Amino acid sequence: MQFGSLNLSKKASDTSPARTEKTRCLIIGSGPAGYTAAIYAGRANLAPILYQGMEPGGQLTTTTEIENFPGYPEGTTGTQMMEDLQKQAERFGADIRFGIATSADLSATPYKITIDDELVIEADALIIATGAKAKYLGIPDEQKYAGSGVSACATCDGFFYRNKVVAVVGGGDTACEEAVYLAGLCKKVYMIVRKPFLRASIIMQERVKKASNIEILFEHETLGLFGEGAVEGVTLLKKRGTPDEEAIKIAIDGFFLAIGHQPNTELFKEYIKLDENGYIMTQPGTPMTNLPGVFAAGDVADPHYRQAITAAGSGCQAAIETERYLSSHS
Repeated sequence: MQFGSLNLSKKASDTSPARTEKTRCLIIGSGPAGYTAAIYAGRANLAPILYQGMEPGGQLTTTTEIENFPGYPEGTTGTQMMEDLQKQAERFGADIRFGIATSADLSATPYKITIDDELVIEADALIIATGAKAKYLGIPDEQKYAGSGVSACATCDGFFYRNKVVAVVGGGDTACEEAVYLAGLCKKVYMIVRKPFLRASIIMQERVKKASNIEILFEHETLGLFGEGAVEGVTLLKKRGTPDEEAIKIAIDGFFLAIGHQPNTELFKEYIKLDENGYIMTQPGTPMTNLPGVFAAGDVADPHYRQAITAAGSGCQAAIETERYLSSHS
């Protein structure tokens, strides 16, 4: 899910202090991780407060069809699933609210999170489920065809492109992994690589080379996508800035971005230990961060799987550990 500050400004003459509210358990961020944490925390009588962030329901609400989440034998939409999870959390007493965390003070307990620059929530325990957003190329067509041929998750959406032709953008390990996965489903996979080489590890490069239906387009950049209502092809620029520069078009059915993700951790970096890519570091096998009573769930702490089901599982773990922490500190 996207998560960031909202452009809310106070008048210079407004010097009134921010309102303060106290809670035992605060959850920042929605999506499978946040809502599942709210379900478990609610059932544990923690009366959790959850703030949904800039994109209620998280990234999954941009997914048109979900077929790999247990309990939906006929599939469902991301929006419908998030509505179901929200209702379930509310059934157990979770207080689900609109609002964006705009600042954080985790220097001491109770932890203080400011919402929309005007309300300070003092929490005895905090669950961070702010997610991560896929990095995009920045071309308008990415949004135009979102859910209609453009995806940032081959594991999530590759099934819909069986026996079709797709393209993967990127030259690192993630791109190679996505390409190999799609090669097992699709008739043809193009890899669009801006550089004249792959940045991926040797073992991942070898896996790509062994797949007979993967074709690497080195020194190609994406200019745009085209199609009536859905992606039908991509326009590429070959060998930019050289005498051999050429614009070409190839027919594809799906366009997969694999140039990385950006975890939404900017708000907490002063206090929470992050890895080199900005993901929250947790104690192995747990949602525990370096701060007592602060837990991380979902994609914000998961650079590897990034699936709805794994996010939900980590939300469950975070809520259980929150209940244990609060019980031992009451």
